[in-house]
Amino acid sequence: MHRLLFLTISVIYFSLMNAQEPVYYVNISTNMGNMKVKLYNETPNHRDNFLKLVGDQHFNGTLFYRVVKGFVIQGGSSDSRNAAPGRAIGYGKAINIDAEYHENCFHKRGAICAPRQPEEVNHFKMSDVSQFYIVQGRKYTNEELDMIEKATNNPIKIELKRQYYLPHKEELARLKQEDPKAFNKLLREIKDNINFHYSISDKIEFSEQQRQQYSTIGGTPELDGDYTVFGEVVEGLSVINKIASLPVDKNNRPQTDVTIKVSIVTQ
Repeated sequence: MHRLLFLTISVIYFSLMNAQEPVYYVNISTNMGNMKVKLYNETPNHRDNFLKLVGDQHFNGTLFYRVVKGFVIQGGSSDSRNAAPGRAIGYGKAINIDAEYHENCFHKRGAICAPRQPEEVNHFKMSDVSQFYIVQGRKYTNEELDMIEKATNNPIKIELKRQYYLPHKEELARLKQEDPKAFNKLLREIKDNINFHYSISDKIEFSEQQRQQYSTIGGTPELDGDYTVFGEVVEGLSVINKIASLPVDKNNRPQTDVTIKVSIVTQ
């Protein structure tokens, strides 16, 4: 009896562990064409908040109000709805939630992401899910990706050295001559401290998957680790290029309005 009960519980547990989590899709309809977007389960808070806003018709009637060719197209701000031509927009009421970074969610072409306020006023890089941007980007070579890593990581390493090594520089020089054992112990402690703080820093280290995607389909790798990516366009990538190619005014707003309607796709 006990063995049968154990087997039954094990089967139920195994079934729950292997149950497929539902995948959610939305359709972004514009007067330039439609895009089908897959929302990532790796970023559940962004997924759920975005779906709620779609259900509330929050995005319907808004515009793609900021377009930078070779970079991103941005839309959904509430103040873009019925905005007069030439008016600077993108300052609608924000809906801020905690960032959700995941190694498999990055700024490849077609990624849909959450903008945010600058770090001077938004120290924890909270996302504003009241609007969104979609990546167009460009293709990068491995050498260019190396340069992006170094541009971000080298200043972090220099600052950590200033904090944890330089205060002990004279002491290390003395111990090296007087007490090699104590020198090695202190040096190991300093290195461990630097390595730990580097591991939890905002460093960039592109994975093989990222490098493959950025070098073939393109994207905006310089944004990784700074903004939450919560989905990707799976149909209608060409629409991004159409919108990104539109003439814009001094505020990067398309001179021809690109209207938005977002709906949940029923499978």
